[in-house]
Amino acid sequence: MQLPKSFADIFTAADQSVLLEALEAVRFPAGTCIFRAGDPGDGCYLIEQGEVRLELGQSEHVDTERVLGYLTPGWLLGEMALLDNMPRSASAFAETDVLAHRLSTAKSAAIGVAHPRIGVLLYRMLGRDASLKLRKSNERAAEQMAAADDDPEIDRIVASAANGQRAFETWDEPRVDALLLALAQAVAANAGSLAEATVKETRIGNIRDKTIKNMHASLSVYQTLVGRPGVGPVGGDARVVEIAGPAGVVFAIVPITNPVATAIFKVLIALKARCSIILSFHHGCVGVGNAVCELMENVLAHHGAPDGLMQWVRKRTSRAKTAKFMSHDGVSLVLATGGAGMVTVAYRSGTPALGVGPGNAPCYIAADADIEAVAFGIVSSKPYDNGLICGAEHNLVVDDAVRAALIAALERHGTAVLSAGEAEKVAAVAIRPNGGEFAGRIIGQAASTIAEFAGIARPYPIQLIVVPATVDAVEQGSPFAKEKLAPVLSLFTVRGEDEAFALSRRILAGQGAGHTAIIHSRSPERIDRFGLAMPASRIIANGPAVQGVSGVTSGLVPSYVLGCGTWGGNSTTDNVSYRNLQNIKRLAHFVPPVQPSSDVERAAARRNAAPSTF
Repeated sequence: MQLPKSFADIFTAADQSVLLEALEAVRFPAGTCIFRAGDPGDGCYLIEQGEVRLELGQSEHVDTERVLGYLTPGWLLGEMALLDNMPRSASAFAETDVLAHRLSTAKSAAIGVAHPRIGVLLYRMLGRDASLKLRKSNERAAEQMAAADDDPEIDRIVASAANGQRAFETWDEPRVDALLLALAQAVAANAGSLAEATVKETRIGNIRDKTIKNMHASLSVYQTLVGRPGVGPVGGDARVVEIAGPAGVVFAIVPITNPVATAIFKVLIALKARCSIILSFHHGCVGVGNAVCELMENVLAHHGAPDGLMQWVRKRTSRAKTAKFMSHDGVSLVLATGGAGMVTVAYRSGTPALGVGPGNAPCYIAADADIEAVAFGIVSSKPYDNGLICGAEHNLVVDDAVRAALIAALERHGTAVLSAGEAEKVAAVAIRPNGGEFAGRIIGQAASTIAEFAGIARPYPIQLIVVPATVDAVEQGSPFAKEKLAPVLSLFTVRGEDEAFALSRRILAGQGAGHTAIIHSRSPERIDRFGLAMPASRIIANGPAVQGVSGVTSGLVPSYVLGCGTWGGNSTTDNVSYRNLQNIKRLAHFVPPVQPSSDVERAAARRNAAPSTF
């Protein structure tokens, strides 16, 4: 390798030879965590090829937005560890395939002993690199403070969206529906290639299921919108007429888990309600976000849609800029789909917001359940798109009377139900060393891949991994009792309905409150009792959860924004659709009060009348 030109300003050719001998070439595939915040500072890296993403804190949740910045070839990574000998203050991820050269703390110290002059120069260089990064941080902070109340780019985008929305509001229903059909057909026609691009960029999920998801979010959602009134009279009676109008300019967050499906879904429902929309994609899916939006932009232009009706943030953006969009006076509503932190920012923005909470659905399998149907449904649901659907089953709560039968049925359908020893192996590769969260390497990966990581084998292709668990996992906050964005399920055993209901509620209280719960039983009365008892917005009975919450195998509204109500800190329990983007006003006609028809009724009316104040 050759050291960057900046080294020549400090080191002679001979000095550089000494440094080169101390450097170790290392490669990090795209998506790899190079180090995490809190890890010991045991060396630094000189980036030769690729791009590294720096994030605040330790969270690896796929939809967090905690990006500090990006480092490109020529930059040093982690040099502060050599300067202050303290733990890492941020996490570093390979955004692309990365080739770097590592200088360990031990070797840098050895250089200082054997070559004192080079050691001094080395630490001067490390200090200069740290100083340059600090200057850049100060510049970004100054820019943010200067633009705290005024960002010309944001102002321009929002103003254009407002103008486009006012022009579009006059379109009649047939013209709007024709536009929606063209948008849906364009995305559906490219569903496969967009799915392939999504998996290539995000490295999570699988092409087959994302293709189906893109088809559902476009054509199936369109079918729920066509022919329905988006503006004007939408219901009521002779006394009260309900009249719908658009919410206005919608700012929509698009997550990395479902970028194409969420984008087309939000565009369809926004336009049906005569809103304009601004899309902001997670930093890990900006490329495919640009692709699907350019596709939709061409359709809009072909149909003569107003400028600014649909816009998107075309480059990676900071969390601060996203927050400014949310709080902009011209934005009427925020549709927040993503990590809990981003949803919290949306609700604190001062702009009305519709957000969602995490999933962690308990799935109660009662003693009278159809076990074969249950197993088939679970294996059709949880592994879908490699487990990325938050509304899937996450925790099986099975009655002891049918536990053995369920395990046998699950295995017939390609599930690896783990032994205690195997569960420890999976935990070793699936859970981060601090024990609090799942490792990024398993998120959105196939069950067979995770099994290979852990050295788990079966004489059949593994579609799903089930980890036996106890109530202690819930009490201790184990990741296995939380949302698992991978084809991994926990298995709890209970005795009787009361114990099952109590455990299901405790699971939801730990995480997933308000989202989804599932029951499998032949008893309508038990199903009703479960529905009344669960603090969840969607109760799926005797069906696969993923297909149920999305409306494929249920009567629920097809949606990619699933509200969790006040249980989950949300403003709605709905499967959000265009109706949530309407302002409904009510025209109330005068109705004469009913006159008492007898002396007894007149006397009662006088007793109940409020004292007059005028």
